[in-house]
Amino acid sequence: MRGALNRIAGAFKLARNALSYDEEKLLARHSDVAVRARLAAREDARPEILYYLAEDPAPEVRRNIAANAQTPRHADLVLARDGDEVVRCDLVAKIARLAPGLSANEQEQVRLLTYQVLEILARDQLVRVRRILAETLKDMADAPVAIIGQLARDTEVEVAGPVLRSSPVLTDEDLLEIIRTCSIMGPLTAISQRAHVGSQASDAIAESDDVEAIGALLANPSAQIREETLDRLVDRAPEIEAWHKPLTRRPKLSPRAVTKIASFVADSLIAVLQARGDLDPATVKVLKSELQSRLGRDGGAPGAEKKDAPARPCRPGANGGPAAEDEAPARADTDAVLARVKHMHAEGQLSEEAVSSALAEGNRRFVAAALSVLSNLPLALVEKVAESQSARGVTALCWKAGLRMRFATMLQIRFAHIAPNAAVGAVDMDKYPLTPEEMDWQIDFFGTMVPAGAKSTMPSGSRG
Repeated sequence: MRGALNRIAGAFKLARNALSYDEEKLLARHSDVAVRARLAAREDARPEILYYLAEDPAPEVRRNIAANAQTPRHADLVLARDGDEVVRCDLVAKIARLAPGLSANEQEQVRLLTYQVLEILARDQLVRVRRILAETLKDMADAPVAIIGQLARDTEVEVAGPVLRSSPVLTDEDLLEIIRTCSIMGPLTAISQRAHVGSQASDAIAESDDVEAIGALLANPSAQIREETLDRLVDRAPEIEAWHKPLTRRPKLSPRAVTKIASFVADSLIAVLQARGDLDPATVKVLKSELQSRLGRDGGAPGAEKKDAPARPCRPGANGGPAAEDEAPARADTDAVLARVKHMHAEGQLSEEAVSSALAEGNRRFVAAALSVLSNLPLALVEKVAESQSARGVTALCWKAGLRMRFATMLQIRFAHIAPNAAVGAVDMDKYPLTPEEMDWQIDFFGTMVPAGAKSTMPSGSRG
């Protein structure tokens, strides 16, 4: 028997000729994992052989079964719960490609089994599996509605984002429901970036406190924003610099909006407004007058950026950010914010929710001060990490501050401006992916860049 097995395996290695049923059965039990793996990759292997190999002890064999388009759906259902994450990733890529192509003429049992596999994968505890599924289905007009709905409501932005940003399956009603019930940052920004955003969805986003999402909405020329909604955003915009540039480039600005925007944006953005081809002569005259007035007041050159705070005092932040006048030195503002944050910490009010709210408002000084106080590290160190756009550095700061890893990923993207695909994510739900030793090393490394005079923000013995 062993001699026959070896002869079949030898021929199997040399050619892709059709195998008899008995030959396939012998190869499926071969002691060489490589032989079984090659059999598992064959699309002409019999369904019962592929089903048998779906429970092979070697993961490389099961991976080939997962990727094989001819694997029977019953076997895919087994693999959907496989303990090897690569097996599930290979499976989700294959199934997601096959599912939309199932026609009404397909056997109902095959359709049901395929969708059952997708439902299991859409609930997979591994974010990577769900993300692959979302990325594969995001542009498919005939993707399963229930699966798209589940992915769009995923608690991880890297899963929900691709579907919310692109899926044609989602209706306006779906988007409105998600906007109104969403409790995490990121999904609204993805919706704001869709190729078409209706006026109702735009209204709902504009009524939120999600500064980043509103900025993305303003930057999206295809987003339908009603004039009264845009006027309300213009009234809020002096304090939010991230909205200034997209506002100047919005199509169909009213004369009132143009005049208001010109009163608080940088000089270079007034030039952008002047370059628009849809302004009436009276509005152009107002812009010229505003720019000339600034030049006379500041003695600056045309196109120079304003260096100070917004044209009107900043309103007090919801988390204690001070109301600072234009002429107040930046250092004084920072010291005031830091003092307020220390007071909040002493009163037990400096929660992750408070930091999250400040982040949503674009209050970077408050976020930096909070990280400094919660971690008992110098503010200069926090600022250095953010300036360096170090994903691992921000992760280490959040760990030291006692924040959740999921929030650490959000801070990487929105506080340190790290690209989402370069951010460090959580593993096993919300666990930190770095060891304590690695994170201590990151903190020590950035500590060497901080001046010797920089001190911790908490008294000795306080929480670290």
